[in-house]
Amino acid sequence: MKDGCDQTEERLNALIPLLDDDSVVVRQGLLEHFSKNQDQTHPFLMRISQGKDPYLAKHAQEIIDCLGWVDGPGDFLRFIRSMRYEMETGWFLLDRVVYPHFKSHDYAMLLDQMADRVRELMVTPSRVRQTCAILNRVIFHEFEFRGAGQNFDHPDNSILHRVLDTRQGLPIVLCIIYILVARRIGFDLEPIGAPGRFLVGCFEEKHPFYIDCWSGGRLIDLEQMEIYLGDVPLENAGSYLLPVTVSESLARGCRNLVGQYAKSGDDVRSKLFLSFVNEFERIQQEAPNA
Repeated sequence: MKDGCDQTEERLNALIPLLDDDSVVVRQGLLEHFSKNQDQTHPFLMRISQGKDPYLAKHAQEIIDCLGWVDGPGDFLRFIRSMRYEMETGWFLLDRVVYPHFKSHDYAMLLDQMADRVRELMVTPSRVRQTCAILNRVIFHEFEFRGAGQNFDHPDNSILHRVLDTRQGLPIVLCIIYILVARRIGFDLEPIGAPGRFLVGCFEEKHPFYIDCWSGGRLIDLEQMEIYLGDVPLENAGSYLLPVTVSESLARGCRNLVGQYAKSGDDVRSKLFLSFVNEFERIQQEAPNA
């Protein structure tokens, strides 16, 4: 016989197929059930929102938003410790540390809109670099995303949804947007943590190439990468030319915020984001395959 915990888990798992139901009646019933059973359903929804299925994660986060269950710093810390890292979920959870009540659904829809426009312009079959050219047209010309200028050090330039609002940001956030749009059309690109500038990597051809979102999507061949490697010689730069993990990209985003908040005089937030960097590093060190 199953114990109470197993039965509760079964009942909660049975609700998963209903999370994306368009019926107003079903959605209202779910909200009422989750609200009445918050002790059980909040952890359940948080687990789904931080899982690796981006579709389910999006719907679970929408329900959390509707219910007002927001603990920005706590939720991000739990995400770090969960080690279930999904890019879009992680970056929106980072945003909630500073802006706890923004609606991630609205910004996911903007990313969907950009992806839809890319699909409209694509001709099948499309070569890899042609797809990048269309992404560049949509993101940097039609939607006018660009690198942050005089206010480069403003913390909002490191916050994904604020960059989606203002259409300007740091290289790393522009790269995250580029990757999220590309993945919506089934084009798999990777984050590249080069020391000189965060980039996007494409490994779909025989030889990899890179995309500089700060420069409006400039395509860079491997032999042109020296300028982005700082003092690291190209022949010794293997690890810098390979993809970084979601956790490594988020840790780099947090490091940027540590410096930006310190420059703005907000020592409390600077120390908070430093604590997240330290937690990412602790988790990495303790991971079985570290």
